Amino acid sequence: MTALLEVKDLVKHFVAERSLFGRPTAYIKAVDGVSFTVEAGKTLALVGESGCGKSTVSRLVLRLIEPDKGHIQFEGRDLLGFDADELRAFRRKAQIIFQDPYASLNPRMTVSQILGEPLALHDLVPSTQRRARVDELLRLVGLEPRFARRYPHEFSGGQRQRIAIARALAVEPKLIICDEPVSALDVSIRSQILNLLRDLQERLGLAYIFVSHDLAVVKHIADRVAVMNLGGIVEAADTQSLFASPRHPYSRALLSAIPIPIPQAKRSRIVLQGELPSALHPPSGCRFHTRCPYVIDHCRSEVPELLADAAGHATACHRTGELPPADAIVPSDTGFSPSLERLVAAFSASEGSTGIGRG
Repeated sequence: MTALLEVKDLVKHFVAERSLFGRPTAYIKAVDGVSFTVEAGKTLALVGESGCGKSTVSRLVLRLIEPDKGHIQFEGRDLLGFDADELRAFRRKAQIIFQDPYASLNPRMTVSQILGEPLALHDLVPSTQRRARVDELLRLVGLEPRFARRYPHEFSGGQRQRIAIARALAVEPKLIICDEPVSALDVSIRSQILNLLRDLQERLGLAYIFVSHDLAVVKHIADRVAVMNLGGIVEAADTQSLFASPRHPYSRALLSAIPIPIPQAKRSRIVLQGELPSALHPPSGCRFHTRCPYVIDHCRSEVPELLADAAGHATACHRTGELPPADAIVPSDTGFSPSLERLVAAFSASEGSTGIGRG
């Protein structure tokens, strides 16, 4: 299958310090050589600790900020070579859902104005038909058309996020970047929004880049996962393979930290030692070596390549083949507990065949 989006060797360094004469003297290496692909109708999740570069990658893909180096291809075309008109056309095909539904919607605009604005900007629907299109978008995300006259402060968090999703869908995109779209929501509402996103993906053939630190959510929605650490990808695989057999020590530590809502459950928690290195002065060699329990001298001096096996499971670690089996470290019941799986299933059933609720 041809990739919808291809990112290769993406780099973004932010100036952290300048000399008296304004010359940059220090940089924060937010994104440093990231590569991945996203297929049409599939979901790639970017996961990792805060500050690892996940959100910066998503904004680089949309050219909300400009990369220093690298290549981005969308539908086989060089995105970084687009002029203003081509970039405007691209923005129709790629949208973003922000983390905070309380901040991402203009409080001075009604829902009708919020959803009608992208329709007018891209001249998608005649002015006489925009109200009908707004009503259609609200129904698509499980809200009633009568809500179009209300302002954002009149809605709950889950309803606001549905409005944000409707705004992203208004221009009929092919790619949506979901930047922590459910982290600010209650667990019950979170399940409804996740079911909504999955349902819309199946019905409209959408591709998602799902940025999250919640691995239980990622397991529920993603087809493929890329684990980031200090601006680079250390492991990438399909979701089932990564959760069943993580290979990088950092991925294993992340998975071992997933909460299991079973008090009696026994698990082997991997507690990383040492301080998190700064992106301003990253370590030499493997950037994880200062906290890795399996570090050797070779790790401190040489940067490991992200190498994939025949199944597409890629790992950036010098000792991948020497580490103990993952099932001895990471419990097999990470992710959703059976009770939470039943909760998600119950919400799905109550939302009907479309998977859309009212939260």
